[in-house]
Amino acid sequence: MNGMSMSIRIRLSLMMFFQYMMLAVWSTQLAQYVVDNLGIGGLSKALILSVMPLGCLVAPVICMIADRYFASQKVLTILNFGCAVLFFLAARQTNSVKLFIVLLLGMFCYMPTWSLTNAIAMTHIPSEKFPQIRVFGSIGWVASALFSLIAATSLFGNKIIDGTAIPLYCGAATALVAALVNLSLPNTPPPAKGKKASIVDALGLRALTLLKDRNFAIFILISMLVMIPFTLYFSLGSQFFSSQGIKRVTATMNLGQLVEIFLMLLVPLALARFGSKWTMVMGLGALTIRYVALWGGFTADQIILYFIAIFVHGIIFGFFFVGGQVYVDKKASPEIRAQAQGLIVLACYGVGMLIGTFINVELIERYTSDGVCNWNPVFVIIAIVSAALLVALCALFRDDVKKAD
Repeated sequence: MNGMSMSIRIRLSLMMFFQYMMLAVWSTQLAQYVVDNLGIGGLSKALILSVMPLGCLVAPVICMIADRYFASQKVLTILNFGCAVLFFLAARQTNSVKLFIVLLLGMFCYMPTWSLTNAIAMTHIPSEKFPQIRVFGSIGWVASALFSLIAATSLFGNKIIDGTAIPLYCGAATALVAALVNLSLPNTPPPAKGKKASIVDALGLRALTLLKDRNFAIFILISMLVMIPFTLYFSLGSQFFSSQGIKRVTATMNLGQLVEIFLMLLVPLALARFGSKWTMVMGLGALTIRYVALWGGFTADQIILYFIAIFVHGIIFGFFFVGGQVYVDKKASPEIRAQAQGLIVLACYGVGMLIGTFINVELIERYTSDGVCNWNPVFVIIAIVSAALLVALCALFRDDVKKAD
């Protein structure tokens, strides 16, 4: 596997492009849709916005089964057909319980695809070429914004589709296209066929031995807690921007992913120059800046500060989360390296995001009166949490990955 043909490059790139676009096209504005269109709040709202982390908790088990019994591209195709059906059905639900159940089933189908697409790509290309393929996932995320603008003007008579069920229909259509594209993917047989299925391995529990290392335990704890401030923007940002009169929320928020494409190129340079710790510190510094900017923008009615909060997304995601994945890769021994990566994903996007969603929904509800939220204290509290985590990372975490090389 010294190189990859142009045909394989194109097919794998399209796979990544549509896989991430199908989520971005509707998930960015989900909170706005749930609140403004359906009038759902409280616990029901928190549950609906938690479908992604709940799906993440189940994904490792589904991937474990797929790895042992079925070709990965076939499983990916079936899961995407399932997404197409379930996103379509979700768009037709107005009852909060039914919407939660259908979207949850949709995330049970969707969340395993992140691991499957990575596995398929890295089976057929050299590992050093993987970022060239994975970047099309970020491009697909950005393209969802362009898609929403084109769909609004060309298909729906210049109607604002954010905050409606239309993005879910768009997600269903994108999932269907993705499933059809996946039919052309190269065969990827189950890599662990014949091996005993183990929940312990699927959930990465063998990697828990790393928690005996105080430094690694601090890193995992901080990473999980970081999801509290991160989720306020990621899952509930559309509700805030909609309340500020921004009409095309999907396109506006996805400007952050557009900048991310370029900032991701700086991550390897930062890691080489500053190491994992200070690279992650820069990411948490940007997270703090985000909420200070949102607070300042809301208080002073300065929309330019909102865009600063959006543009720093690439620094937050690339420098903290990708920098953290690099730290985990260097810290873990080869036998548990894959499980260690599964552990950090489970801790952040599973447990951390789930806790963060419920905390942030409760925080917003507490400062909402007569349907209007006072975002000032919300942003102040989350900015303080972000700053506290930044200080904790600086004071308690030590970059000792050289010992693990």
